[in-house]
Amino acid sequence: MQWLAKAGAHVTVIERFPQLRTGGQSIDIRTVGVTVMRKMAGVEAAVRAKTTQIDGLSFVREDGRPYGTIRATGNPDQQSLVSEYEIFRGDLSQILFDMTKNNDNIKYVFGEQVSSIQQQPDGKDNESVTVEFANGYPKSEYDLVVACDGATSRTRALGLGCGVRDHMKTTNCWAAYFSIDQDLLEGSKIGQGYSAPRGRFLALGPDPSGVNRVTLMGINPRDAHDAGLLFRKAMAQGDNALKQLIAKLYEGAGWKTNELIKGMFESKDFYASEIVQIKIPNLVKGRFALIGDAGYAPGFTGGGTSLAIAGAYVLAGEVCRHKGNLAEGLKAYEERMRPIINELQKVPPLVPAILAPQTAWGLWLRNNIFAFIVWTRILEFGQRFFAGAFASTDKHELPDYDWVA
Repeated sequence: MQWLAKAGAHVTVIERFPQLRTGGQSIDIRTVGVTVMRKMAGVEAAVRAKTTQIDGLSFVREDGRPYGTIRATGNPDQQSLVSEYEIFRGDLSQILFDMTKNNDNIKYVFGEQVSSIQQQPDGKDNESVTVEFANGYPKSEYDLVVACDGATSRTRALGLGCGVRDHMKTTNCWAAYFSIDQDLLEGSKIGQGYSAPRGRFLALGPDPSGVNRVTLMGINPRDAHDAGLLFRKAMAQGDNALKQLIAKLYEGAGWKTNELIKGMFESKDFYASEIVQIKIPNLVKGRFALIGDAGYAPGFTGGGTSLAIAGAYVLAGEVCRHKGNLAEGLKAYEERMRPIINELQKVPPLVPAILAPQTAWGLWLRNNIFAFIVWTRILEFGQRFFAGAFASTDKHELPDYDWVA
């Protein structure tokens, strides 16, 4: 999506899909995301009503025997790997859309995308930005253009005058998401995670509708540049090529992978992407700004949704706080977000190796160490220091803004 703002707090939201996308994998709201959610009337209750209802995640061996289970802490202000606010991406989109669709100051335009952004070449403030569109929406002038269309943001490339992959830090890892029309968890609300050698990891989660949600990941060593290249080539050829590549990579992985691969080919909501970080020197150029994964995708840390929620809140708040001086508002947005971004982009040490070891020996060692730390409950104490995404909600203070109607 992109936000296009005009004077008087009028916002146009551009979405390239023809309707609201209600599919997608589960996402977590944590730390600063929880803080902002609680500042928006009705959102926390709506999210709680639509959570995935997962009670925990059990890690299993090839024969299905569990060797460690992680559960939610019960304290949304200090969450574990399992979040109190786990919700499907499409459900969160629907909540936010329903709360804003009837606002006279907000206009949603579906089936459209930005094709050109024109402001002064030196980035100086010329009071407006000229935006052209690809599918017939009229060329218009806006006070501010905000890119929030993901890590591979084409709007970022237009606004900054760079390539789509510029500022992208690859991890040589990818993830695929889809649902299967059966319940391999047999009614349990405990999800299951399984690792196989060569960096293969999958997770199977419950869905209130009775189906299962699946995540398949390929986690490769950082120097395995060919792995990322193969994935990108398949992605360019479409979903069928991606599915064929994933099926080949998961051959002989064991456990329930044959059933899950079969379900992948039959799924109607398949989605896959690289896992990347966006490292960008400036979030603002003139009257163009970046929010969420488009400006600061965190990669493995699990903080992407929370960063996006916080970024939107801070940008809107600082623009209101500096009414009449957009440049100062955008400067304040970047200054306030930078420490939060730096914290939530920190990748915990050895995460790829821990999540999906490359060798059978490494997998055996990881499983036994993990079983021990779960049994001793060391993890419950230590995970709050493990990564920014598991920090307490009060670690980063956010101001209460005086909103302009």
